[in-house]
Amino acid sequence: MAETNNLKQCFNQHSINLASLAVQAVLYEVSCHPSPGLVSIVSSGAHKDMDYFTFLDSAVALIQPLIQCAEAGFSSYLPQQIFKEIRLIGQLGEQEMFAKTTGINTHKGMLFLLGICCAAGGKALYSGSHFSSLPTIIRDMTWGLVERELSSRYNEFKNADEFSLTYGEKLFLHHRVEGIRGEVQRGLPTVFGISLEFYKASQGLSKRQRLVQTLVAIMQSCEDSNILHRHGFETLREVQERAKRVIFLGGVETLQGMKEIEAMDRDFSIRKISPGGSADLLGVTVFLQLLEDYMKKIEVGD
Repeated sequence: MAETNNLKQCFNQHSINLASLAVQAVLYEVSCHPSPGLVSIVSSGAHKDMDYFTFLDSAVALIQPLIQCAEAGFSSYLPQQIFKEIRLIGQLGEQEMFAKTTGINTHKGMLFLLGICCAAGGKALYSGSHFSSLPTIIRDMTWGLVERELSSRYNEFKNADEFSLTYGEKLFLHHRVEGIRGEVQRGLPTVFGISLEFYKASQGLSKRQRLVQTLVAIMQSCEDSNILHRHGFETLREVQERAKRVIFLGGVETLQGMKEIEAMDRDFSIRKISPGGSADLLGVTVFLQLLEDYMKKIEVGD
């Protein structure tokens, strides 16, 4: 009990609560099934080096850095100062994740996205702002990110040993794809403009169905860097078109839609196609819905 009390003294209660919601979202994402090509509670999908328990181990490692990211946001710091701080927190968090998973990258992208969202949520709560302010806070935090980390370094990438480049840097070098950096710099338009509303509209479904339906909806338009890096644009377009067909057929709400999702899962698992970028955005979508509900309760309490 003493250790718990000490933790609460070190961190604002909002920071602990936000991180708790973020980890809840991570666990929801990996519990989604059938999830074409992805690790879930029933399958390792396209992956041979990880399973459901690898993801559980990894999720535990995210707790402390996410609390710290929320705490960095819950401050008088300017948005870009917050972002600078959480990048350092994220780097340390990645090391903890890799230690837990013996070097397997389970949640690097998810930690980046949720760290930003926890910090933005903390900033909104500190400032007394509404949930609707989050896209602006995220844009302010990440302003100039693509230019600093990709565009201005293009010649450096061309002259570098490709083994020294990250997946995101390689995709920008060869295809000018901005990836996750471009998504956050624009204020997460895929989430706030598409998936969050889709997730809300699916609230009449079971939790599992709702997750599957939203995942497929994200896959329709997500420029998934995992797929691009391992398979290229042709496979990505195929994935997007098949996802569109599933939604056209009614998704999880129709027998045809479910059969198509299950067929995609079998096919992607065999062909080693893993839409991990879409999975990360699903986790962020769940978190933001939980965060919106949390902020509404606080407003009512006030």
